[in-house]
Amino acid sequence: MSDQLVLEGKRVVLGVTGGIAAYKAVELCRELINLGAYVIPILTEEATRFVSEKTFSALASEPAHVSLWSDPDPLPHVHLSHRVDLVLVAPATARFLARYAYGLADDLLISTLLAVTAPVVVCPAMHTEMWDHPAVAANLEVLRSRGVVVVEPEQGKLAGGDVGMGRLPPPPTIIAEVVRTLASSDKEGSWRGLKVLVTAGGTREPIDPVRFISNRSSGKQGYALAKEASARGAEVFLITASNLPPPKVAKVVQVETAAEMDQAVRSLVPESDVVIMAAAVADFRPAQPRMHKLDKREGVPTLELEPTTDILSWLSKEYPDKILVGFAAETTDVRERATRKLETKGVDVMVANDVTKKGVGFEHDTNEVTVMTSTGEEMFVPLTSKEEVARAILDVVHRMLADRQSREIGA
Repeated sequence: MSDQLVLEGKRVVLGVTGGIAAYKAVELCRELINLGAYVIPILTEEATRFVSEKTFSALASEPAHVSLWSDPDPLPHVHLSHRVDLVLVAPATARFLARYAYGLADDLLISTLLAVTAPVVVCPAMHTEMWDHPAVAANLEVLRSRGVVVVEPEQGKLAGGDVGMGRLPPPPTIIAEVVRTLASSDKEGSWRGLKVLVTAGGTREPIDPVRFISNRSSGKQGYALAKEASARGAEVFLITASNLPPPKVAKVVQVETAAEMDQAVRSLVPESDVVIMAAAVADFRPAQPRMHKLDKREGVPTLELEPTTDILSWLSKEYPDKILVGFAAETTDVRERATRKLETKGVDVMVANDVTKKGVGFEHDTNEVTVMTSTGEEMFVPLTSKEEVARAILDVVHRMLADRQSREIGA
């Protein structure tokens, strides 16, 4: 598997500490971006003495983060740690290694590392005598025992003209370790034993035997979610109103109308752990569908509409123990409308997108979404394949499941 296939769409925090090798992190940032990663830079205050945060803000996927106290996010370390696939620290100074080993959360980078559950890769770089010091060796041993991956420095020319061990490896060497770590931390099988209910496609509400009210939903995003959940080991129930061939999952139920979707969800939700309502269920249907095809010679008919059942709302009331994921396809005030739906419908996760944008949402193979949770987490997924969007959404659900499990154990 190529580096690009592994890194494409992955969210990588790039931590830069205050060593002379910090200038090499600029090239590393660019290479990660070129390989498709979404790079979030965190610079220590000492790092800014060697490199400018503006440089990383210009090259990375979002502005550089420097301080716990000046960041616009009131809890930057928490939210940063919850939305990444890997943390890479390059260079990692002796001072940083000591503070990380002892859990001294006195800056944004260490605080983020103490909150993160994703893999961590550190790349020490320092003078030879420092690298050889027993204190540095002891700190590295502590970090390795906690699962931190260490990319050891190389022999070469150091600052000051000396030659010895301590030189930061070149970007290809570091990226190779990042790729290996990401590949080995694949989530396949991590949902074994879970039952996941996914809905997909746009419902059709009949006007007469040949006409109906519907929408442009193809079902592609729902199918991508079903396939990803299945790949992670879950038993997947798929309720679909799409005309596309469904993926191979444990159970597929074909429906057409909102009422049929509602009935199918009611039958399968009791045995499900996670419910992902990716279907575009009609909000209204004809109150009295005609039994015969309307003839224009009869004149223009009056079409009286009535609301359909709000499936998400009753789900949250009747099954508060389930992880519920809703979708908000909007055309204006996207964030505000999605936030309101998150609160009023009582779901755990709301996935919002602006379907007026090119390549976003209905019928496309790509999507761009903002994932919001009831706990205040918010994650933006830039335009990418619907498969990558599915992975990002399920990563958020995965963390919510883990948090819920830890609370149950601690109760």
